[in-house]
Amino acid sequence: MENAGNSDRPNHHWRRLLPLLSLFLLLGLTNSSSLPQEDPSSTITRFQEYLQINTAQPNPDYKKSTDFIVSQAKSISLESQTHEFVEGKPVVLLKWPGSDPSLPSILLNSHTDVVPSEHSKWNHHPFSAHIDGQGNIYARGSQDMKCVGLQYLEAIRKLKSSGFEPKRSVYLSFVPDEEIGGHTGAEKLAESDVFKNMNVGVVLDEGLASPTENYRLFFGERSPWWLVIKATGAPGHGAKLYDNSALENLFKSIESIRRFRASQFDLIKAGLKAEGEVISVNMAFLKAGTPSPTGFVMNLQPSEAAAGFDIRVPPSADPQSLEKRIAEEWAPASRNMTFELGQFKQKVSVYDDSGRPLLTAPDSSNPWWALLEEAIRKAGGKIGKPEIFPASTDARYFRLLGLPAIGFSPMVNTPILLHDHNEFLNQAEYLKGIDIYESIIKAYASYIPQGRANVSKDEL
Repeated sequence: MENAGNSDRPNHHWRRLLPLLSLFLLLGLTNSSSLPQEDPSSTITRFQEYLQINTAQPNPDYKKSTDFIVSQAKSISLESQTHEFVEGKPVVLLKWPGSDPSLPSILLNSHTDVVPSEHSKWNHHPFSAHIDGQGNIYARGSQDMKCVGLQYLEAIRKLKSSGFEPKRSVYLSFVPDEEIGGHTGAEKLAESDVFKNMNVGVVLDEGLASPTENYRLFFGERSPWWLVIKATGAPGHGAKLYDNSALENLFKSIESIRRFRASQFDLIKAGLKAEGEVISVNMAFLKAGTPSPTGFVMNLQPSEAAAGFDIRVPPSADPQSLEKRIAEEWAPASRNMTFELGQFKQKVSVYDDSGRPLLTAPDSSNPWWALLEEAIRKAGGKIGKPEIFPASTDARYFRLLGLPAIGFSPMVNTPILLHDHNEFLNQAEYLKGIDIYESIIKAYASYIPQGRANVSKDEL
């Protein structure tokens, strides 16, 4: 039994604290949303610092980008690991542990490399991160996709500041070499025991800017097929008309490919299909002729000629039909022609490991899709029709494992400038994207299926 003489002391102390607690309530200091907010200029400065690191292929400065990412992780107390599944190709993994490690985790993926730039064609140096009078930040990677990687971090910074604690663990992966196929980056990560131990349930990766007010969400992507067609024929005098010369045969193929390309493009122009729903074909190179000290020999018809094509195949296409078209129409053996699919080891399947099309369900049957749409709307965003990404991203390596993977880059009212000259992102749009990701990460990291206390990976 307690000493009766001390029984009222706790109440006495609380009575002394009541005025102070009332002041806190009056000022709203107990409300997490009223915690001091960081000056947006600091957020923009960090973005500029990341953009100023030259990670352009073929010689990206991965050491500098890795040091920067790890330093940012430390500033907000995230766990960090760096793995080199391939020497000199660092994969940086950050972790925000959830309160229930049995729940499948969230993976927020981004790549650190960018494509090269023709500096002379830019109004501002591509690694200056110059901000013009309209608030546009000019830099290679401002859209593709250093913006997204930093927005993940800034959103977590805000969530931590607000006191939010995730139920699911949240991972951030910063991978190398996406711009050259991802084989030494995301593909190695997806195949690793490290990834298996992460128990990932859903992946977010990059999308595209939207010229309209609607955010774009991508549930699949076109697979790259890099095709090289070669033609041979007898060499001869430049004045003679030959049947089945190398260049003549190659031109017949190019014309057949051009007609097919036009038929696919007409579907887009007529509004019957979106860009990601057709097979695109674009010539990448044309190689022929006999070199001379001053250029090429003009009075000699070459015995060999070759052309390269970048083909993108949507998951809805029939790959067998396309291969048959290549063999019979574009490079028939009857015209002394051969072809190589995947000259650069890029003939990616449109199916996952189970033989299903590489697609993530873009509807209410997929709770991650529904959560994403709800979180974007909650943050004040509007959403367009679900799309197939017209190019290729690292998301395909996670879809191959059967995981849901959604492409999304929060940029609206923004021209699509990835790989273009004068790539930029407006700083207000960048800051708004952080708010969007804050809403998404909060929704994803809090999600527990209704009526389920313990959830397996297959059950989400």
